[in-house]
Amino acid sequence: MARLKVNVDGIRDDLAIRLIRISAKAAFYHFDYPFDATVDVTVTDDAGIREYNREYREIDKATDVLSFPMGDFYQSVPQTPPGMMTDLGSGLLPLGDMIISAERARAQAKEYGHSFARECAYLTVHSMLHLLGYDHVDEGVEKAAMRAEEEAILAKLGLGRKEEGEEQ
Repeated sequence: MARLKVNVDGIRDDLAIRLIRISAKAAFYHFDYPFDATVDVTVTDDAGIREYNREYREIDKATDVLSFPMGDFYQSVPQTPPGMMTDLGSGLLPLGDMIISAERARAQAKEYGHSFARECAYLTVHSMLHLLGYDHVDEGVEKAAMRAEEEAILAKLGLGRKEEGEEQ
């Protein structure tokens, strides 16, 4: 079985760190890749993510999560042979970087009625899918495909959305 190394920086909440790692691995393992990989996760505040957004996307506002893919994927399928993208020193394929705003994650957790750690798990799965070539720039087929994968991965973790009337 392939392995995913998840580096997490900028947060001290042990449960959130654990769920970030578990969620990243669940998204990676969901696609049954035959190669080992790595991903870097940085948790920051709104000012920090706003700076990343301004510098790399020329959008001067905070957001909940940013994804910076290093691999060449389209909807989970490598477009370049993984061996050509693997870091020779580590033997791992660098999937990319994700930046999570702790402030946004806390606000969204409160809004949706679940924990900060659960929101970090959702944002991690969402970002992993971006790193693996999914997008939601349209409101159609691509967004639906990404949302279906998110739901499937979160359900495997027991973190799927609850139907109306069920307890969170």
